[in-house]
Amino acid sequence: MIKTTGELIAEAQTRISCLDVLSAKTLCEGSKSIIIDVREPEDAANSKLKDSINIPRGLIEMKISNLCPEPDTLILLHCAGGGRASLSALTLKEMGYTNVHAITARFEDIKDALG
Repeated sequence: MIKTTGELIAEAQTRISCLDVLSAKTLCEGSKSIIIDVREPEDAANSKLKDSINIPRGLIEMKISNLCPEPDTLILLHCAGGGRASLSALTLKEMGYTNVHAITARFEDIKDALG
């Protein structure tokens, strides 16, 4: 049986840490963290968080080690609605990163809270 995108995302979200906007903001405050925008470059160019780094979901495995060599670094991932962030968080967890969280909210809400 072929899984739908929604099923893959739902399954990933049972295996990762998902945060709402308020929880993400609280976790970031006073902590050294990396915020990764896993949307496509065109989307990030149109509107992005001031402290985020754009690494599209399709390149996360190849680029993360240069950005984040330590497995326990606080990493927050976001996208437009939480799906790509959740799938990316699962990938990073499977790679050995231990402090990874997906912000599962709409981008507009994330931008309002985190800038």
